Amino acid sequence: MTAIHPQPRPHSRIRWRTPITMVILLGILAGGGWWGWNSLINSSAEPTCVEQKLPNNRLVPKQVVLNVYNGGARAGSAQRVADALKQRGFNIGKISNEPKGNKVDVAELRGVAANSPELALVAGQLNQKAVLVADGRTDHTVDLVIGAGFGSVRLRGIPSVQVPAGTTVCLPVIHTPQPVPSGQNPN
Repeated sequence: MTAIHPQPRPHSRIRWRTPITMVILLGILAGGGWWGWNSLINSSAEPTCVEQKLPNNRLVPKQVVLNVYNGGARAGSAQRVADALKQRGFNIGKISNEPKGNKVDVAELRGVAANSPELALVAGQLNQKAVLVADGRTDHTVDLVIGAGFGSVRLRGIPSVQVPAGTTVCLPVIHTPQPVPSGQNPN
């Protein structure tokens, strides 16, 4: 009878699949990190506002981009207010419900600074006193959030706001829609 002897183990072969996979994954990670950093540093994004001296040192409605949000008012109120302010020359950006879902009592104006001329110009269009909120935005747009206690805009709002002589104001970049050539899908 032969004794069962343990079989010798074959020489272990080096398993290359795991180290090669790790090197490839690290290369992809490094390449993605380089691409992201390069995109961040060499961004070709358009400026959000342009520093300008105002003619006659006055800010007028056509130089202000205004977003109108409904923060607790009746349905359609934001559209009604936006239409009235558009007739006065304001560039209307967005019209919708308040993005964060916050409710306001009467009205709230949000902009780069509480004393900015664009907030003063929009505040001069309202019948009620609005709460001014400075959020430090870089594009110098203005958000008007209307609440349940908001009545209407003034019959005649202020036509412009005086800015100190020689100062520059950062005006939002206003994109005018381009007409779509006949026969082309705009989407």
